Amino acid sequence: MSSRTHSAPASGDAPARRSLRPNGLARAAVRFKPSSFVGTFVALLLAAAVVSGCGLLLQTGATASLPAARYAGAPVVAAADQEVHMTVDLGEERDETSSPVPDRARLDAALAGTAAGVPGVARAVADVAFPVRILTPGGGASAPLTASGWGSTSFTGAALTSGRAPGAGEVVIGTDTHAGAGTHAGAGTAGGSGAGVGERVVLRTPGGEREFTVSGTSGSPGVWFSDAGALAVSGHPGKADAIPVLPREGADAGAVADRVAAALDGRARVLTGDDRALAEGTAVPAARELLMGLGGSFGGVATMVAVFTAAGTVALSVGQRSREFALLRAIGATPRQLRRSIATEALLVAPLAGVLGCLPGTALAAWWFGELRAKGAVPEGLALDRGVLPYGVAVAAVVVTALLGGLLAARRPSRTEPGRALAEAQVERAAVGRVRTPLGIAALVGGTVFAGVSAGLSGDDAANTALGVVMLYMLAVALLGPVVARVCAGLAGTVLGRSGASGHLAAANSRTNARRLASAITPIVLATAFVSTLLFLHTSTDRAAENQRRAAVTADHVVADPAGLPGDAAERAARQPGVTAAVTVLRTSVLVPSDVQFAPASAQAVSADPSRVQDLGVRTGALADLRPGTVAVDQRLADSAGVRTGERLTLRMPDGGEAKPLVVATYARGLGVAEVTLPRSDLTGRVTSPYPTELLVRGGTAEGLAALGAVTGPDAAAAHAPERELSAWANRTMAAVLGGFAAVAAANTLVMTVLHRRRELGTLRLIGTTRRQVLRMVRLEALLVAVGGLVLGSAIALATLVPMTNGLTGEAPHVPPLLYGSLATGVVALGLVSTALPARAALRRR
Repeated sequence: MSSRTHSAPASGDAPARRSLRPNGLARAAVRFKPSSFVGTFVALLLAAAVVSGCGLLLQTGATASLPAARYAGAPVVAAADQEVHMTVDLGEERDETSSPVPDRARLDAALAGTAAGVPGVARAVADVAFPVRILTPGGGASAPLTASGWGSTSFTGAALTSGRAPGAGEVVIGTDTHAGAGTHAGAGTAGGSGAGVGERVVLRTPGGEREFTVSGTSGSPGVWFSDAGALAVSGHPGKADAIPVLPREGADAGAVADRVAAALDGRARVLTGDDRALAEGTAVPAARELLMGLGGSFGGVATMVAVFTAAGTVALSVGQRSREFALLRAIGATPRQLRRSIATEALLVAPLAGVLGCLPGTALAAWWFGELRAKGAVPEGLALDRGVLPYGVAVAAVVVTALLGGLLAARRPSRTEPGRALAEAQVERAAVGRVRTPLGIAALVGGTVFAGVSAGLSGDDAANTALGVVMLYMLAVALLGPVVARVCAGLAGTVLGRSGASGHLAAANSRTNARRLASAITPIVLATAFVSTLLFLHTSTDRAAENQRRAAVTADHVVADPAGLPGDAAERAARQPGVTAAVTVLRTSVLVPSDVQFAPASAQAVSADPSRVQDLGVRTGALADLRPGTVAVDQRLADSAGVRTGERLTLRMPDGGEAKPLVVATYARGLGVAEVTLPRSDLTGRVTSPYPTELLVRGGTAEGLAALGAVTGPDAAAAHAPERELSAWANRTMAAVLGGFAAVAAANTLVMTVLHRRRELGTLRLIGTTRRQVLRMVRLEALLVAVGGLVLGSAIALATLVPMTNGLTGEAPHVPPLLYGSLATGVVALGLVSTALPARAALRRR
């Protein structure tokens, strides 16, 4: 008789099997070895902060809108499109790009009559708003005041406090309007001008200086003409800013808007709701373009850097646990279990890091948005859109980054046989990857090719191509990291070998552990390359602009008034004794079409031959040939637009209208003065404020010119380049954001690397190496990492800056020694501090 014996499993078998379950392994790793995940958590948190912050700016730009202010009382508004559009042919597809007009687009005032005849419309007003100044008997002038037609009171709510509505040759002036220093409005007087109802006042209007009778006063600030009178003196007669439409009582605004749109038949945009704010100017479209540019272009670069750095940190963390994975393989864990365990670890760490990272990301976006508003780039009332989409994208991005980074790093240890895995865990593999090496070489070659192409271009084309240079070189450094690290270690080995025992140890460690060295060098290269590119692009363009400005202004005196000089300022200056030349300058912007969009270009409108007071460095043609219908342009802008002297340049004027002036000259100093020079008469009716802001005078005396405005020397003349000023500030801010992120990422990586070497440092102490020698070895390795990263990052930045600055300025990059020295000192200090502190902590118990 046979019997079957059932043996009970050992009491430790079931827990052992449970511990090999993927979730069990992951939870145990996170629970009992949290220090292994701190560096990964920090990297993912920072990545989420950058992604969410940039995403919030991008989302705000995409959804930017403001409630109507001036037209809040008009349910329906007809206005011209405040953007110009370009259709880009992409082969089988077409795409449309748009850019806000520099000043304001207007529409035919006669359309108000068409709108007024639509059923359901009670009134339609051809509205204009423009600056005027009240001239005092002593020759002074008030601060600029906003003038309109009296019909605007039907939707703004302004009302008479005395007198009557203005007729032909009459005005109503607000009683709280101040005419100048020391004057104050009294009851029933025309806003401090000293004139009461029925008396005469002289106004400086875009249509010239004229005398009017005060027909009444209002409790609101401003000046009101009759509707016809406002159109006549607005500087753009026959053109209205917008046409507010007031429906009859009981009429449906939506139905009225549809009927008005049908009646205008595409000659104007008909707006309702918050869209009415678009009729009040280009503030919203310009802010939308800026925010989407920052959130999109910079956000794309920053997101790539953040995700790339986070992935590298995750890979480093997984790679540092190769011994642990080898042991798990040795006791029976399958490759699938290891991969699932790493994936589970990512799901345990990444979502929390992503959610917490959104908090500093929100703070970053709020600070950045507030700074843009303070600088006037974003209009008051526009709020940061804190919708959930950027947060969701940020969390998803870090989760995917952690998953992919961990799985790719664990691919080899999970597939290697247990015995071989244990052996490889003791010594770093010398072989380079069969996939990453060819890709790295391809990126290196691509960056070199792009640098060559960029060097042959000019203007924005060179700048745009140069961006590809830095990205390709950075990708090459990341893919060829171990090779780069071995080269750095080999070059530094000779120097380190002369530094005693510590130097020998540092050189040997660097050569043997090239992958570890590469993981530490890469973030420093990132920080140096991006920060240097952004900072020194700004210093280079600023220096070139300053040099050009100094060389360009040949006038002896500059008379300036930001609120606008009198229209006859040049004639009045020319009558002064000793004056040989006087030219007024009105500064504005125009749009020049490129292959894919309209690019803004600084412009100056001059009253006479500018060569009498400026030396623009003429290359071809002559500035003396400048007359209505012609233009002179900067040589680099001409090259970018593909035009030469004697050809016509297609551009959009400040109001968005198309013009094709004949190019009569090209010059070299556009960056310091203006990229486009036009006759002042060509801007008639094209700008809201037609008053010149500068008067350049040769000869004469400052005392004789003082009555016209503030008189300074030629050094005070400034180029009109608000876009460049804003771009410079944005570059500095982006450098700070990217540099700060990369610095923390680099410090995080260095700390992880040193803490992982605790056993190695302890072994060195056991075999007789002194504590001082070990710390000196770590310092020398940190110095190698910092200097290697600094040199590589600087080389990448230089390869990017040379073609970029040559295309933009025609000069070599300007690198201020003090600024670069500060950057280099910061990089070296970062490396030393990030290794010395954890090394001391690791040796504290040894």
